[in-house]
Amino acid sequence: MLAAEAAVTLVATKLGLRLFGLRQWKAILDFAAKRAKAAVPAETATIEFARQVARLQQAAARHLSLLRTNCLEQALALRSLLQRRGIAGELRIGARKTADRFEAHAWMEVNGTILTDPGDDIGEFTPFRGAFADLETQRP
Repeated sequence: MLAAEAAVTLVATKLGLRLFGLRQWKAILDFAAKRAKAAVPAETATIEFARQVARLQQAAARHLSLLRTNCLEQALALRSLLQRRGIAGELRIGARKTADRFEAHAWMEVNGTILTDPGDDIGEFTPFRGAFADLETQRP
């Protein structure tokens, strides 16, 4: 059931970001999570449970090959899946410059533990400081 929920959340997030934008879609996901919290796992198992949810969500993303999702869509969907289970996490957005390219990446962390594909080089990205909502209003 969780894999199916992950797939639906990924599809909804892909569409939601395009229709509503980041700030409004995040608010919609937050509202939905508050209304539909599932059982909270035991405190000692929270990180391992969050990793299991992340692995299922990543598998769902791989199986949605026709609807390729990016790191932001995947991180927001994972955040929503975790919130619905009472697990608080932080959406991180970071950047790096390699050669002549500027790259950005999004990922989720729970208690400082990065929940992402092991192949991702998160350490090469410098996370933006502060709440991500503040980043939208910063002027160059």
